[in-house]
Amino acid sequence: MGRFNLQYKPFGNRAVLVEWPQKIDAKIQEDVWFFKNLIEQNCIKSILEIIAAYNSITILYKSTIENAYSEISVLKTLYEGENFVVRQDAKLWEIPVCYHIDLAPDLVSLSVIKKLTIEQIIKLHTAPFYSVCFIGFLPGFLYLSGLEEQLVTARKTIPDKHVSKGSVAIGENQTGIYPMDSPGGWHVIGNSPLNFFNVKNQNPCFASAGDKIKFTPIGKDDYFAIKSAVENGDFLPNHSF
Repeated sequence: MGRFNLQYKPFGNRAVLVEWPQKIDAKIQEDVWFFKNLIEQNCIKSILEIIAAYNSITILYKSTIENAYSEISVLKTLYEGENFVVRQDAKLWEIPVCYHIDLAPDLVSLSVIKKLTIEQIIKLHTAPFYSVCFIGFLPGFLYLSGLEEQLVTARKTIPDKHVSKGSVAIGENQTGIYPMDSPGGWHVIGNSPLNFFNVKNQNPCFASAGDKIKFTPIGKDDYFAIKSAVENGDFLPNHSF
């Protein structure tokens, strides 16, 4: 039996939108991934793609849906007939992050805003095991839930025109990692030397929705040593199951 009272509705003439309660919550995200995987495993041949977000999935069909409510009935039966099972192949990735102010342009200002020392911010930020909710708005951009309440901070009113590749940043109650140079409106508090998107790899982004992330603080010397190793192809992120 499904864990949530889901809302199903036609979304144009070739899609169905399924919605969970409108909040960011770890149990909801796990349920979203569960249902997405469940639909994929049942190989409904008429489905082209399933797009997952924080609290919804959009199911795109290969052709125009003749009877949306019949398709919705199939989805309801599938969801309500299965017991929830946690993803067994989820990985825990260890991500090195340098929190030195030379690589963290918003760390000092965030310290003032939150009335915390830089050391307290680093301790709070590296404490949780974050969940990868989904990947976007850039290829390889990880949206992570699990941020400590003390660090929750509204996004910038005026976004920065340039945020450096590898920037680890806070926006509202999330942490994100910029996989490439980009404009951005989140507060940058560190930088990781890893490569989060490489189109040459079989899996361009090594992490997947449902994986866990643990940040490990490193100094500047280690940062540049790892960065050099990554560029030479001699360093891969550590992970465990």
